[in-house]
Amino acid sequence: MRILFEMDKKDYVPNGSTFSRPSARAVIIQDGKIAMVYSKKYNYYKFPGGGIEADECMEDALIREVLEETGLCVIRDSVQEYGQVHRIQKGTKEDIFIQDNYYFLCCVKEDIEQQNLDKYEAEEGFTLEFLKPQLAIDVNRKTILDDFTQVMLEREALVLELLIQEGYFEWIEEDDDTL
Repeated sequence: MRILFEMDKKDYVPNGSTFSRPSARAVIIQDGKIAMVYSKKYNYYKFPGGGIEADECMEDALIREVLEETGLCVIRDSVQEYGQVHRIQKGTKEDIFIQDNYYFLCCVKEDIEQQNLDKYEAEEGFTLEFLKPQLAIDVNRKTILDDFTQVMLEREALVLELLIQEGYFEWIEEDDDTL
């Protein structure tokens, strides 16, 4: 999978304890809008997806996480690699947090099932939204949270900008001011 970019805060103790958590994230585009998970509590957007368990392949984790967080059912045959973001920063428990985020372009079934949120996801009020990508970028860049979460918000904004630059939203009219 191609490397989209690396985010290394260099704010950690070298050779310290590490925690590595790979994740699979969905890029779902419909009618010029992107499917994002919105945190009502903290006012940010993230791509649907999450951690890959030790016994899972990336595709299985992607399908499971998207269903849990959004209720959307990914069509397995539609899954295509988009790119990887490598993230390194000071951890919240360990000295170094390492996360390889694998992004996949995919389609979903029309019917939306019920979410099955983790406790923290429910507390944050995770909801599915389809929106124009620039709105998610703008919200994430205006939202100020802790340093650890801020890196995630910028990662998502940068991936959205790449998708725009690479023409995934090309047919959106230039003069369309409705975000």
